[in-house]
Amino acid sequence: MNVLVHGGAGGTPEEPAQRQAVLDRATLAGTDADTPTAAIVEAVRVLESDPQFNAGVGSAVQSDGQIRTDAGVMDSDGTTGAACSMLGVEHAVDVAQVVAEQTPHILISGEHAVELARAHEIETDRDLWSEQSRQRWAETPDCSDEGITEQLAWVHDQFGGTDTVGAVATDGTHLAAATSTGGRWAALAGRVGDVPQVGSGFYATERAAASATGAGEAIARYGLARRVVDAIEDGDDPETAAQRIIRGFGTETGEEAGVIVIDDDGRTGSAFNSAGMQTAVRER
Repeated sequence: MNVLVHGGAGGTPEEPAQRQAVLDRATLAGTDADTPTAAIVEAVRVLESDPQFNAGVGSAVQSDGQIRTDAGVMDSDGTTGAACSMLGVEHAVDVAQVVAEQTPHILISGEHAVELARAHEIETDRDLWSEQSRQRWAETPDCSDEGITEQLAWVHDQFGGTDTVGAVATDGTHLAAATSTGGRWAALAGRVGDVPQVGSGFYATERAAASATGAGEAIARYGLARRVVDAIEDGDDPETAAQRIIRGFGTETGEEAGVIVIDDDGRTGSAFNSAGMQTAVRER
């Protein structure tokens, strides 16, 4: 199994070596899996459990002081699932996998996604706050008791951040992609970005699989993950596709993003236009 993971496009991390060790551990968890879908899920679960990343524990906080998680998964045979706006769900990627494999749907949201998770014995009462997120929120002006108009003004002032996590994998026959996030800091309560949107935060075909990270609204409008996969299907190698599409994304949107991609030959590529994006790759 060939596995490539990312820890989010954003600023330069304070402890890059520590984060890199976790990314390396995530690839190891993925390469031990039996299928590409299992590989991406296991890899992302490692990152969701580490508070250094904006997914699961340590996720961004929304305007009402709540943490909501999102994720999406896709296999090269077209099996697709996503879940979003979930309170208390550390492993959003597990819920996305349930949607993909156990329902006729693609995306389930909010309390109904949490109910689905609970029905499949996925923990739904996790404390997703980290020491860092608690401290940052304590330093952020509180608007949780304000009306929607006042919250919107507050969001325009506070909204930001671009980190998220993801994984792609192939066994030489099938490919899969997954992305998971806590969203962007101080987003309006209930905001959903690119991560659970097919073709934006994640995408996979028989030719390639991609996971995107960055400014979610711009990524969704641009269809970043799908554009990278389409570029490979049009003849680019993974590295060329990633670099070319990220350049185009930056030019067109003026926003920051990153992407990782793997093709059916196991070749990988990655690119970002932010200050940093750590990745790790492992082949077996």
